[in-house]
Amino acid sequence: MKAATVHDIKKELEGLEPESTQALCLRLARFKKDNKELLTYLLFEAHDEAGYVESVKREITEQFQEIPNLTVYYVKKSLRRILRLVNKQIKYSGLPVTELILRIHFCQQVKASAIPIDKSPVLVNLYQQQLKKIDQALAKLPEDLQYDYQSEIENLAI
Repeated sequence: MKAATVHDIKKELEGLEPESTQALCLRLARFKKDNKELLTYLLFEAHDEAGYVESVKREITEQFQEIPNLTVYYVKKSLRRILRLVNKQIKYSGLPVTELILRIHFCQQVKASAIPIDKSPVLVNLYQQQLKKIDQALAKLPEDLQYDYQSEIENLAI
């Protein structure tokens, strides 16, 4: 079975009753955790983006405190896990400002946690990729907001 296009789905949803649309959303939420998380964001957190960003930042900080500093291998695994969370939350929001704030916070936490980034080329590449993505997100913002975040970004250089 081939999936319908977004345009076709939108047309079909427009013709449905509100009760049918609600039932479809609830059925969709039952099947995948990501769908449920996205619906949670859209229904409960999208109206308060600042609160959402703060809660995600708290979660990132908590996860950084749980990183085992035993070996570089476990540090890499933990950073990738945290980065998956960050990317998922950015995808739910879809706002360039949220992306920028969360990526800056991730990099600040990496620097603050005293992780030996220079011990592993993989960690260096992971960090450099985040800096590139920060620059890309910064380019999407108006100039006045770019100026506001510029000093924070300059402090992230290795």
